[in-house]
Amino acid sequence: MSEATRPARSGEVFHRTATVDGRSVFYREAGDPTAPTVVLLHGFPTSSHMFRELIPALADRYHVIAPDHIGFGHSDAPPVDRFDYSFENLTAITIGLLDGLGLDRFALYIQDYGAPIGLRIASRHPERVSALLVQSGNAYVDGFTPFWDVLFAHAKDRETHEAAVRELLEPAATRWQYTHGVPADRLDRLTPDTWTLDQALLDRPGNKEVQLQLFWDYQFNLDVYPAVQRYFREHRPPTLITWGEHDEIFGADGARAFLRDLPDAELHLLDAGHFALETHGPEITELIRDFLDRALR
Repeated sequence: MSEATRPARSGEVFHRTATVDGRSVFYREAGDPTAPTVVLLHGFPTSSHMFRELIPALADRYHVIAPDHIGFGHSDAPPVDRFDYSFENLTAITIGLLDGLGLDRFALYIQDYGAPIGLRIASRHPERVSALLVQSGNAYVDGFTPFWDVLFAHAKDRETHEAAVRELLEPAATRWQYTHGVPADRLDRLTPDTWTLDQALLDRPGNKEVQLQLFWDYQFNLDVYPAVQRYFREHRPPTLITWGEHDEIFGADGARAFLRDLPDAELHLLDAGHFALETHGPEITELIRDFLDRALR
């Protein structure tokens, strides 16, 4: 299904593709395949590129896999009439990739869109998930901010609200996702490469229709929340939460809500926005390494 896995030197990152259900899935891989695995699941509107620095920083101790979801990054992005874009189907593709790579157990890093995918996997296959690493990955209605008003209105009436929602796919909105909530003394840590790459991929022919379909489908993720919260209570996965306190997309109340069902979770609210890894990468990396060293020993 995929290219042969080669032993990797510490910090060396491979860029690979696999075929899952007839679709080409791009993924980044690093670390010793015999080490504990960490799977990194990205959000909107980015790709596994968001983990470009975290991957080598973990690869000396862990086997790291970071795929691009279908419709994102370098994975296949078929038009909406050739693929049923839903979070259920993105989850199925992700499970297909992990199964094809022979990964039976792994920690999950979930951010934004990575959350409804990763939490479906965890709640349905709890025996496979060794730990959760959560960064602006919503699992409670508490996390929704006014940013979502137009998206939920669009879910109820696509035609009326599509023009307003399309504005979220334009360059100013893409850049804002990275810059909002970032303290002034950390703005120079943001590289324009991030939103420039994201926008170039959004601007591919047909891709905005893909994103509109996923915007509409997001409403059904809320139906999964009760099962996810029950999974938290019953299985108590070791959980580290590193969340931008000034995130205006998924608010900090969404981070605090995890503690209702996971009272032992480790919560760190950072002086950051939605893409906290871009401005607080060293701090988050240190927290992850310390946490996984304890959680997976």
